[in-house]
Amino acid sequence: MTKTIQEVFSTMNALRKQHIETERERQFEAQLLRQFEVVDGCMTHNPVRYTAGTETNGIAFIEGSGGGKTTAIIEVLRNFEPLALNPETGQPRYLHMKVEAPATLRSLGVSILNKLDVHDVAERTKVYDIWNMVRFRLARRGISLLWIDEAHDLFGLNTSTETNNMFKMLKGLMQGDHPVVLVLSGTERLSSLTGLDPQVNRRFTKIRPEPLAFGVDNNRIEGLVKGYAAKASLEAALEGEDINRLIYASRYRFGRCVVNILEAIETALMDGAEVLTVKHFQDAWSKREGCCVDQNVFSAVEWMSIELPDEGEEVERRSVSVRKPKSKRKKVA
Repeated sequence: MTKTIQEVFSTMNALRKQHIETERERQFEAQLLRQFEVVDGCMTHNPVRYTAGTETNGIAFIEGSGGGKTTAIIEVLRNFEPLALNPETGQPRYLHMKVEAPATLRSLGVSILNKLDVHDVAERTKVYDIWNMVRFRLARRGISLLWIDEAHDLFGLNTSTETNNMFKMLKGLMQGDHPVVLVLSGTERLSSLTGLDPQVNRRFTKIRPEPLAFGVDNNRIEGLVKGYAAKASLEAALEGEDINRLIYASRYRFGRCVVNILEAIETALMDGAEVLTVKHFQDAWSKREGCCVDQNVFSAVEWMSIELPDEGEEVERRSVSVRKPKSKRKKVA
C-alpha cells in the first residue's frame, strides 16, 4: 500500500528515534562509573580525585566519523542519574559543547562561556582571563563533567605553541578547587594528539570501538535491516553479499550503517514498495555519495575496488574485512 508523503515522514521520524544499544554505550558507561565517588553505596556527582586528591581523570572516545560515538555518549549521559539534574540550577551537571573548526584557545573558551550563558566576551579580554571565567562558571553551575565533541579539531591548524597551551588549559580544568571530569571525543587524529603530551595522555582512559567486519557482524547487521524494515511494514530481501556491500559502503562504521539503512527504507517507502531490496540501497547511496552506477558499491561488480573518500581518516579496510570472531582471532603483527 502506497503511503502519503506525510505518512512516510512520520514513519521515518519514528525510526530515527529508535536507539540501538551497542558496545559503545557499555564501554563508555563502565569508564564513566570509575570517574565518580561512591558514598554509602550510592554513586555521586563528585569526581574521583587522583594524585593525592589534586586532579581528576578523563575519557578519550576515539572513533572514525559516523561510528556512533556521539550518540552513545549522549544516551549514557542522559541516563546517568548523578549528572542528570542539579536541583540548584534545574540543569544537568554535565556540559556538552562541539568544537567549531578552526579552533583556537580563545575561541574554545568563548564557546564554552556561551554554553554557560555568558555572551559578548570583549575582544580585548585576555585568553587567561577567559579561561579563569570558564573555571568560575563551571564551578558556579555545579558542572562535574565537560564533554568536548569533535576534539580532534582543537589542534587542526594550531602552532606548536598553541597546541601546548591548549594541553595546559585542558589539564587546568582537571585540577584546582573545582576540577571536572573531561571527556574528549573525536576521530583517529585525537589519539595521536593526546599522545603528544605524556601528562595529558596518562590522564585519559581510551575507548576505541572496533569497526564492523565481514562475517563477524553480518548477522547483527542483517537483523538490524530486518528489524527496521519490519517497523516500516516492509519485508527485507537482502543476500549475504548485500550485507557485505552495506558494511563496506558504510566505511565499516555502525552509525553510517544505520543511516544507510534508514535512507534505503525511505527510498522504498517513497517508491511504494512492499519489499526492501538492494536496489533501494543503490538508489539511496547514489544520492548521498553523488556517484555514477559503476562507482556505486551496491551495483558495481568489483565493488571492493572502489575507493571511498573518508574525510581524511585512514581506514585499514582490507585487514578489517577479514577480522575473525574474538574467540578465534589471532593477533596480527
